[in-house]
Amino acid sequence: MIQFALVCEGGHAFDAWFRNAGDFDAQAQAGHLSCPVCGSAEVRKALMAPNVSTARAKAAAEQAGGVHAEACGTVETSGEETAVESTAVSQASALAAVDPRRNELLAMARALRDTVIRNTENVGKGFAEEARKMHYGETEKRGIHGETSAREARELREEGIDIMPLPMLPEDNN
Repeated sequence: MIQFALVCEGGHAFDAWFRNAGDFDAQAQAGHLSCPVCGSAEVRKALMAPNVSTARAKAAAEQAGGVHAEACGTVETSGEETAVESTAVSQASALAAVDPRRNELLAMARALRDTVIRNTENVGKGFAEEARKMHYGETEKRGIHGETSAREARELREEGIDIMPLPMLPEDNN
């Protein structure tokens, strides 16, 4: 896997992972890439700095409240896989430096999720079933939250049942 820094024609910067460099070229040529901010399909590789760990970078990340993490991965070169070890400053710290609005957006997403959870009933894995019962008048309508699969969520929307996924936050992956 390889990570590229990308930029759209509108100047929005973002990262994406690909199996190899050729995979990026094939996806870009086929029009399968788009900017997550504006949706533009005009996406190109941005200038990238090498990921070099220094004591100064580690200290800066820790001072900024970031986490210094060791990462291992593979890079494909000329069809051969080579193991590579690198040190990376946490993605959260890196993104905060790129876009200062990130922390504000995360705070808003946390507040939204907390409000929904606080003011609705947790029906757990029975979310899809309970949403259908309410939609078809088999039970009283009320605010609920819970778990469902992507397939079940798609089926609910196809049935005309309004659902909204709760925002995923960086700490959800820990």
